[in-house]
Amino acid sequence: MLNEYLVISEEVKEALESKKPVVALESTIISHGMPYPQNVETALNVEQIVRENGAVPATIAIINGKLKAGLNKEEIEYLGKKGREVIKVSRRDIPYVVSKKLDGATTVAGTMIIAALAGIKVFATGGIGGVHRNAQETFDISADLQELANTNVAVVCAGAKSILDLGLTLEYLETFGVPVIGYQTVELPAFYTRKSGFNVNFRLDSPEEIANFLKVKWDLNLKGGAVIANPIPEEYQMDYEVITKAIEEALKEAEKLGIKGKETTPFLLAKIKEITGGESLASNIQLVYNNAKLAAQIAKYL
Repeated sequence: MLNEYLVISEEVKEALESKKPVVALESTIISHGMPYPQNVETALNVEQIVRENGAVPATIAIINGKLKAGLNKEEIEYLGKKGREVIKVSRRDIPYVVSKKLDGATTVAGTMIIAALAGIKVFATGGIGGVHRNAQETFDISADLQELANTNVAVVCAGAKSILDLGLTLEYLETFGVPVIGYQTVELPAFYTRKSGFNVNFRLDSPEEIANFLKVKWDLNLKGGAVIANPIPEEYQMDYEVITKAIEEALKEAEKLGIKGKETTPFLLAKIKEITGGESLASNIQLVYNNAKLAAQIAKYL
């Protein structure tokens, strides 16, 4: 039945059948994350990094109503050029986009769902969504967190975007039993910076240890994913004070303009890029590369 909706590329299918490591990659970073042609360049570089580290990349999106695990260069180019015209797709949006035969760029949650359908266990992204600031009034909590609670895919990320309430995000993950693993760190990285003031649940120091952890988790049928928090490389991190100030400024602006829901993150990231004179975008690209590398190494051991 599934084949009716899911299309796995030949390369990814062959890798899965012969038990080669595969890493899922999301597509909102292509359509909503950065401008063309930088978005396409970054996406292709990320795929290249996964390959260089011994795994097969599977960029995930919905094209013409088909769930795609593994895009070719033309499809990546197509999403990059269409940019924000492409619908940003989380769990609730998948049936709509598929039934209407539309194009969709998958968020963390959307990518996890399609990766799990295809049988891919490891996914590399920039940062996960989480509990937004003032969520006690707005109830604005990313669907990524529920997906992590329910779907057996490990998400390698540079922590959660620092535009969120990181303390509440960690509390929410704890409630749903989602482990947060720090790769060679006890402190939760906050996307552009290596520090946040919050601790992860467990520190593991090698891709092999992380793979063993995941194997045990899923062997014991403890459903749900895991957050693998991989700090941005030191030379690319932004100054903590500078980024914190930029975030505060961007949040005030969003509130003033009444920006809500799934428009919030793209707006804030664009605003922060403007405030930091593009420095945040450069950091963003480097942390994605770093996560792709670690994800490929974990997938190899898994």
